[in-house]
Amino acid sequence: MVSEPAITVEVAYALPDKQRIIRLAVPIGTTALEAARLSGIAEHFPGLDVDGSDMGVFGKTVVKPAERVLTEGERVELYRPLIADPKEARKQRAARARGEVQKD
Repeated sequence: MVSEPAITVEVAYALPDKQRIIRLAVPIGTTALEAARLSGIAEHFPGLDVDGSDMGVFGKTVVKPAERVLTEGERVELYRPLIADPKEARKQRAARARGEVQKD
């Protein structure tokens, strides 16, 4: 029996109070999305939609996870949706620092 060549990758997801990194062997040619699915990480985080999550590899956003082929040792990261627009949050912090009150 001939085994298919494989690489080792990691899949990571984090909440403020819980983090998980899963190491797994996947066939050469596996995409970021496929690795996330194969990892079973969604089983550890109820409500996590792997197919709908933004993803990155080592902190760099992947625009098309279904097309991004992984190489040995890479880590796929699933990102949580942003709660607030970063630009708007920065404006509000600056206004508070100046003593202004921002009303919505």
